[in-house]
Amino acid sequence: MAPRRIIIRNRSAEANLFARRTFIAFVGVLILLLLLFSNVYSLQVNSFEKYQTRSNSNRIKLLPVAPNRGLIYDRNGIILADNKPVYSLAVIPEDVDNLETNIREVSKLLDISVDRQKKFFKAAKRKRRFKQIELQSRLSEQQVALFSVNQHKFPGIFVDARLKRYYPFGELTTHNLGYVARINRKDANKLERQGKSENYAATHGIGKLGIEKYYEELLHGTIGHQEVEINNQGRIIRTLNYTPPVQGKDLTLTLDIELQMIAKRALSGKRGAVVAMNPRTGGILAMYSNPSYDGNLFVHGISSKNYKKLLNSKDLPLINRSVQGYPPASTVKPFLALTGLEEQVITPSTKIWDPGWYQLKGLPNKYRDWKKWGHGWVNLTKAIEQSCNIYFFDLAFKLGITKISTMMEKFGFGDYTGVDIHEESRAIMPSVEWKRARYNQPWYTGETLSVGIGQSYWTVTPLQLTQAITTLVNHGVKKVPHFLKATKEITTDEEGHSQSALAEVIYEEQAPLVLKQDKHWDIVLKAMHNTVQKFGATAYAPFKGSKYDAAGKTGSAQVARIKQNEEYDAKSTQENKRDNAMFIAFAPFKNPEIVVAVAIENVEKGGGGTNAGPVARQIMDQYFGNRVITSNINNSAQQFNIRIAQQHIHQSSPQESD
Repeated sequence: MAPRRIIIRNRSAEANLFARRTFIAFVGVLILLLLLFSNVYSLQVNSFEKYQTRSNSNRIKLLPVAPNRGLIYDRNGIILADNKPVYSLAVIPEDVDNLETNIREVSKLLDISVDRQKKFFKAAKRKRRFKQIELQSRLSEQQVALFSVNQHKFPGIFVDARLKRYYPFGELTTHNLGYVARINRKDANKLERQGKSENYAATHGIGKLGIEKYYEELLHGTIGHQEVEINNQGRIIRTLNYTPPVQGKDLTLTLDIELQMIAKRALSGKRGAVVAMNPRTGGILAMYSNPSYDGNLFVHGISSKNYKKLLNSKDLPLINRSVQGYPPASTVKPFLALTGLEEQVITPSTKIWDPGWYQLKGLPNKYRDWKKWGHGWVNLTKAIEQSCNIYFFDLAFKLGITKISTMMEKFGFGDYTGVDIHEESRAIMPSVEWKRARYNQPWYTGETLSVGIGQSYWTVTPLQLTQAITTLVNHGVKKVPHFLKATKEITTDEEGHSQSALAEVIYEEQAPLVLKQDKHWDIVLKAMHNTVQKFGATAYAPFKGSKYDAAGKTGSAQVARIKQNEEYDAKSTQENKRDNAMFIAFAPFKNPEIVVAVAIENVEKGGGGTNAGPVARQIMDQYFGNRVITSNINNSAQQFNIRIAQQHIHQSSPQESD
């Protein structure tokens, strides 16, 4: 019996062990179920919003929509920078039955190159089949018309339109407006640093130079968004919401495109620049640098061949000569005369004898006048009228370089004018400190004499000259040269109707230049008036017979150094070493409305009065009523109105634009 009891005990122990294991397993399962339900509760209840958002982001996507760029007009409402539709041929591969065959046929129809076809097939391998791929950009009107007639033969292939910047006047406005071109890596990095990259998410172009760059923030506008539903492959199923972009502001400039045209015509065949400005406001009426180039070349991406041609041209068309330095020559003599009066070194009646040369005591060098036999006895007024070098050699010697540079800096020479483009040069107003810093050399008295006739190291920009003349005719009241006249503002009334109006831009006044005696202004201005109106004066010929009362000053800047015993002969001198012709003018004499500065490089014959004076005359003739090109401009304006109407159609659609 003993063995049997042992077996019974073993079975009881096994039953207890099984029961304990079952209980432990049950508890374990229960704990796991509790953890599972707890996690499900956390996911479904506590974290519902979080994962709902993630789920929506998988099926809802926010697409950026670029704003239309603001337009630019001249002072009379003529459009200078437009947004023009540009057509390209696009393909959605999944909608094309036999892709390779159809691409070959449409390419044959529209004369699309083999290289473009290869690029298309290469891009098609990288992109998803439902994504749009460009086959040919910038279709001509003939290509668009030809494809439209045959489009039914090519399902999945269509014409796509985008707005691109367009400059109707081409090279006439490039140095002022600049241009818009594709955003490169440097631009992208800059936008990232400035925190503006999000606003350019759908934009391809950005202002590179001139007004387009300076007022980029105003012109670009604010990005819009298109909320779309997509599937797991990224295909757009439907549009859920659309927030339209805010178009960039339209700008009205102070420029008069008719004056620009006259400036171009007057500088035809010459290298140089013209700047015309309203002395009452500082508004730039014309600023043209010749030769120029067409900014439209850069909008779509200029070829390396064309860019090298511009870059290597001996005429340097890429340089804006209006804001680059030239030796001012005798155009600065009125300012030096004013300095002499202010420093009481001379009076209006101070006379010197001009035998045709000037010599410092103890030195052998003779500084010559432009008139070999001299001008005889010369006072201040005659010195300006006849542009007598000897008088101003003597005046510069008496003043010294420090007094000269100090006063000239007050007129803005050697500094930025503050004009609203970035390409401006400061030019050079030399001084003792400047030469020591630049060359580590002392200043010599002979250099002061050269400064007295606007030579030596002294350079000015045509724009600086107009600013200085403005200060002169305003009796010391300074104006900042500027292009922007007004911006287009959109307002909404109580009923929700939008209205547009021009908001004039107000510029702050600068501290005036105050003289010890106000009559000194009139003395110098009267001498400039005589220079144009008095028979035999240096600027009499170019303004003879004008219907308005003008004043001005001529200048001929020496480019190449001439030895003491040599005579200058333009014909035997290398072209790029010939003299420059300079001219400044304003009109009418009482209460001036316009000031003009002209610089012409390397003239073959004559000086400022012969070469630059007639250019200023043409500008002023146009301004004061002899508007020889008004009818042409009006015809162009009608075409622009049609183009603007077309643009509004494109703006109503939520399409990406440049």
